[in-house]
Amino acid sequence: MPVLCCPAVDVPEHVITLEETLELAERIHADHDELPLALKLITNTGVQTRHLVQPIETTLRHPGFEERNLVYEREAKARIPAVVERALRQADLTADQIDALIYVSCTGFTMPSLTAWMINNLGFRSDTRQLPIAQLGCAAGGAAINRAHDFCVAHPGSNALIVACEFCSLCYQPDDITVGNLLCNGLFGDAVAAAVVRSEGDRGVLLERNGSRLVPNTEDWIAYAVKATGFHFLLDRRVPGTMEQLAPSLREVAAEQGWNAEALDFYVIHAGGPRILDDLSRFLKVAPDMFACSRATLTQHGNIASAVVLDALRRLYGTESVPVGARGLIAGFGPGITAEITLGTWLG
Repeated sequence: MPVLCCPAVDVPEHVITLEETLELAERIHADHDELPLALKLITNTGVQTRHLVQPIETTLRHPGFEERNLVYEREAKARIPAVVERALRQADLTADQIDALIYVSCTGFTMPSLTAWMINNLGFRSDTRQLPIAQLGCAAGGAAINRAHDFCVAHPGSNALIVACEFCSLCYQPDDITVGNLLCNGLFGDAVAAAVVRSEGDRGVLLERNGSRLVPNTEDWIAYAVKATGFHFLLDRRVPGTMEQLAPSLREVAAEQGWNAEALDFYVIHAGGPRILDDLSRFLKVAPDMFACSRATLTQHGNIASAVVLDALRRLYGTESVPVGARGLIAGFGPGITAEITLGTWLG
């Protein structure tokens, strides 16, 4: 059965702290009627630091969508190779042993996909299958794991590489001053992550089952408005409450495997914000400390979109608390509203 190996994660060198974020918001939006509310919401995220691909002074300037997309491509090509190399090394594979490349990103656009660039420049075979995923947002990290799982089951002996590249700071829109967008300006961060799904292995998460669930009639709750200035993030105020609707979906997928979602040994959850983790803890009846790795990602990096689940999983590898044979759940949430759910057993 396919095995998800330890992810590699890299965050950019430019750092902004919570204190700096609050100071910037107070300075830039001093006359905003709802500034006190926005500051409170940003503080309540628990995000202490975020990493940006450009200095904050550059990030705050909007040179136009074309220029920003050029920055996205340049930074992706500069940062992906080292992360891919580390992920391959941790899986004890080389690039020519990879049969499928799954590239996920919602913060920039290239055609052809950067999978083609990786094949041409990073040693992958020319017959490597390409699967770019651009429109699942934060759920794409979970979707990538599930599609890699499916591929390896359908093609025994094959290996897949997942690459998540998210530069959320390049979506900053200075003219969007709703409270929701002010909150997002203090929540999202940048990161590149990669992980291998091997056809077989003795270390990692043995992938047992996956599932996808859509919350009906919520497709406009998380969305992009695509304008001349680029991607404008739209976030409905009802989004934080969706865990009450999604918790039963996690139970359903677990039950299909004969598992109880309330009594698993580890959880790797997309940390879009603290309420997602708090509500899931309540509705799944799981102790809050079971989400410690996800909360650490949120605190130290912010919401890094599709890379969150890979970073939280990386942190789980660094703990000594998960015994061999432990059963767990990985879940990514994003536009749709979509949940991508994975069940696996810890091999060590």
